[in-house]
Amino acid sequence: MTKQPSSPATERKRGEGVKFVYEILRDEIIDLVLPPGSPIDEIQLAERLSMSRTPIREALVRLAGEGLVTTLPNRSTVVSNIDFLNLHTFFDALTLMYRVTTRLAAEYRSPADLEVIRSRQAEFAHAVETQDALAMISTNREFHAAIAEAGRNPYYLGLFLRLLDEGRRMLRIYYSSFDDRLPQQYVDEHDGLVAAIEARDIALADRLAAQHADQIVNQIRQMMARDRRQQIAL
Repeated sequence: MTKQPSSPATERKRGEGVKFVYEILRDEIIDLVLPPGSPIDEIQLAERLSMSRTPIREALVRLAGEGLVTTLPNRSTVVSNIDFLNLHTFFDALTLMYRVTTRLAAEYRSPADLEVIRSRQAEFAHAVETQDALAMISTNREFHAAIAEAGRNPYYLGLFLRLLDEGRRMLRIYYSSFDDRLPQQYVDEHDGLVAAIEARDIALADRLAAQHADQIVNQIRQMMARDRRQQIAL
């Protein structure tokens, strides 16, 4: 008997299932509910979510592509570790991408690009106001992604998105250093980037992007230094 192709409704439900699992695991990993190194048991997860293992496996493939989970040689899956020892190389690349994408956006942006960037900034400002850390992380990503899109270089865009995705747990730790009450200063810094891009001021866009990256990097480094001193004292 010839197997009939899946109906659009079946494919849609399957896609929705993958999205459902992906979003739950992504948020739990970013929010450090699932800490680095913790195993992900597909059977337990299937029972917990009342789903088959197929959408779970597809969601794990997507999470692996974003650097959030790692498949081990024995085919088990764990939450990826955060490579604290090589954070300096990550920070160098992140800072460079902040600068180059903002510079290019100031040079090549269109009115439509500005509209999208402003919309993403409004969403970020709302997340900051409501002290929703996961929303701050996702809207911050979309804000900088919109800037990178306006720069018209798909290679920079791809690299920057990869760095933003890999850095989401570090950003979660960063926001926790403020008890998720992010100062208005950081919303204002985004507004400054938007204004420089709108004015097509490439030099100013570069300078503000570098300053924005530097304050994030310095805050994380200071927080890590404080934690190390506390551990030594104990």
